[in-house]
Amino acid sequence: MSQYMSRLGRRSAATPPRLRLHRRPRRVAMLSVHTSPLHQPGTGDAGGMNVYIVELAQRLAAINIEVEIFTRATAGGLAPSVELAPGVLVRHVDAGPYEGLAKEDLPAQLCAFTHGVMQAWAGHRPGYYDLVHSHYWLSGHVGWLAAQRWGVPLVHAMHTMAKVKNANLADGDTPEPAARVIGETQIVAAADRLIANTAEEADELVRHYAADQAKVAVVHPGVNLDRFRPADGRAAARARLGLPQDALVPLFAGRIQPLKAPDVLLRAVAVLLDERPDLRSRIVVPIVGGPSGSGLAKPEGLQKLAARLGIADVVRFRPPVCQEQLADWFRAASVLVMPSYSESFGLVAIEAQAAGTPVLAAAVGGLPVAVRDGRTGFLVQGHDPAAYARVLGRFADDSALSSRMGDFAARHARSFGWDTSAAATADVYTAATQAHRRRVRSHHG
Repeated sequence: MSQYMSRLGRRSAATPPRLRLHRRPRRVAMLSVHTSPLHQPGTGDAGGMNVYIVELAQRLAAINIEVEIFTRATAGGLAPSVELAPGVLVRHVDAGPYEGLAKEDLPAQLCAFTHGVMQAWAGHRPGYYDLVHSHYWLSGHVGWLAAQRWGVPLVHAMHTMAKVKNANLADGDTPEPAARVIGETQIVAAADRLIANTAEEADELVRHYAADQAKVAVVHPGVNLDRFRPADGRAAARARLGLPQDALVPLFAGRIQPLKAPDVLLRAVAVLLDERPDLRSRIVVPIVGGPSGSGLAKPEGLQKLAARLGIADVVRFRPPVCQEQLADWFRAASVLVMPSYSESFGLVAIEAQAAGTPVLAAAVGGLPVAVRDGRTGFLVQGHDPAAYARVLGRFADDSALSSRMGDFAARHARSFGWDTSAAATADVYTAATQAHRRRVRSHHG
């Protein structure tokens, strides 16, 4: 250990912050402490952020920016590093017990995680990483220290923010702790650049966290257009999944937790069937996903609610599925329903539209950017089940509405390719590198 520390000491003494001449970083250390890019989205803490990191890293590698993703090891016997794709390496860092550690317990493991990141770095030549890109506030704290230690810029993506979540809490959901608010405020001040998913998120960073507007860049997440596409259509997808061809199929796909509000869909279906009992024979409501976050406290809560509402016969609970299968669920659905209380972007909404399916969503966060109200889907103000039931009634009455809107949706989603996101992210890296260089110059000037 003492030898390791002395190496760190020598490194920092011998390596002044370098004033690089090349424009773009060649190798980025990407940090994703609480969720591994190798995990199945829709389960535990794995969701849109996992997809985001995997897709972005692969597209950055394709434009000659190597990416090493550091994530916490959640099982024994994992290889220290795994090649995810050419130019993309996932490094497993030992920090705390492998299992039984909730996201809320992770702040206490940040020191151990940072130690693991520093150990990996100490094995490399000086100047090995050109930039740090951290995802979510937990990673931001490790990134802050690593970037300072290595003399490189820090780019941070919040993905979600405590102050925004707390302002839009679902009934019975647990507020984010003050420690997270403080942590996010520190990262906003420390980062050379902040990446926001939408203009609204950029405004929230400035309004809630006093971010310097000049440091905030808006980069829309993308969608894998090869995987999420209309393909052979709704009928074929329904046949594969064993769904009736003429049914109204409102789909929920995602983590089952109060924030995502799958209960609003169930209550809306109950309202619809109360008003129109004739629809019961031709409605199927798939809920695809696993419990997460505060939803873990009551993993059976949604099944019990369906029974209480008297609609258990039309609801089908399915565990999280791989991305290929998820694309099939999207194709099979009449409409994807996203009644979330807060969404920084709502990647699932773009994925469903890319597969040719309209979206019925709450008008929150980035969803008004993802969904074009009245053309590629419908946006609802608030979370009143009756309002969602009214829109579901429209899909029930007009069998062609789903296909009509789905065509517009697929066209709309084509402008959200990951190549576009990666190119824009690379531009942010360049700007961060230049800003960092200026800061170093003025400091040494």
